[in-house]
Amino acid sequence: MDAFIGISPKYGSPSAPVSLPSIMLLTRNEAPQERSGSVGGNHRGGEGDHMSEFGRMLRSLREAAGLSQPQLAKQAYISQSSLCRYEKGKQTPNSSTAARLDELLNASGQLRLLATGNSAPDVLNSDDRDRLARTIEHPHRVDERSVTALADVLAAQRRLDDALPPRLLIPATTAQLDTVTTLVRHASGPYRAALAAVAAEYVQFAGWLHAEIRNDATAWQLLTEAERAADEIDNGVLAAQAVNFKGYLARQQKRWHGVVRWFLAEHHTPGASVHQRIGAAAQAAHGAGEMGDRDGALRLLETAETLLDTSGDEPAPRTAYWLSPTFHKLNLGLTHLALKQHDVAADHISSALDSLPADQQCAEWTTEFRAALVTAQKSR
Repeated sequence: MDAFIGISPKYGSPSAPVSLPSIMLLTRNEAPQERSGSVGGNHRGGEGDHMSEFGRMLRSLREAAGLSQPQLAKQAYISQSSLCRYEKGKQTPNSSTAARLDELLNASGQLRLLATGNSAPDVLNSDDRDRLARTIEHPHRVDERSVTALADVLAAQRRLDDALPPRLLIPATTAQLDTVTTLVRHASGPYRAALAAVAAEYVQFAGWLHAEIRNDATAWQLLTEAERAADEIDNGVLAAQAVNFKGYLARQQKRWHGVVRWFLAEHHTPGASVHQRIGAAAQAAHGAGEMGDRDGALRLLETAETLLDTSGDEPAPRTAYWLSPTFHKLNLGLTHLALKQHDVAADHISSALDSLPADQQCAEWTTEFRAALVTAQKSR
């Protein structure tokens, strides 16, 4: 277990300061006031960044609803000039106005979250906070409830990735990662292994966030560290997911040989869940199809579909909650598109996008599938 110390000092070192605020950064639930500031943040999750993202999302949702600024302003009981400032990123509304806009535009809570500047719900009670404070001060006394509280914070973070732009989550996630990995270095006792698992998942999640915004070099470094950390604690699910995200990076770079290689590696990772193996086979099939290996793509497609048919009601791993039959259908659609089966591809992707949970409908990662749907529909 001591090998876990191999995680890069950039993301946590024995000498790094450990503070409660870095863990609590995304668990506050403050009542916001009207805020003004400059347009266009520095992409480090600051206030201007939240306002810019809020404005872009607000305008996009308004236009998608077919509403003019005067129409929406009237329904929201605000002035058109206020709405204009919101959309330009010069101001964000108070919580009640944000909630009203969110409801009118069916934003599933995304506008409300962006407006408040909160990056997560308040997942910790006062007892949890006190316990974490003691754990951070005395890491050798880490206990089960502290580990559970840290895992709950991370779970809330991962869910937020379905609602907020990933770059807004990176600063706090990095701070929390530094704290958790430092705790692992100093921790001892029977719950250190469980704490190490949470830290390994934090590294993986940070890598995914950087992959989403195409900060490829940092993403690759973090995902490599996540693989190593998962192997050191013998966690096949976390190891498989880190490899999966490398496959995702290769797909964004259109390195199809890499897509096939990394997703096959995930498929054959010892300890991977059946849902990870389904998704890996489907995505390797997509890569093979893009390479022109039709026979290989069809074999992998059959593997994925057979596993999906026999998986029954087995749930997805907690650390990969999005792996559902609906999500698998999206990846199967990409494969059919690569095989020029445009009708099947369009049907798969369209029905899957419509069936996603409300909080995933506008997630950043759906962009790739929406673009594929347009291509499939145009090629019919």
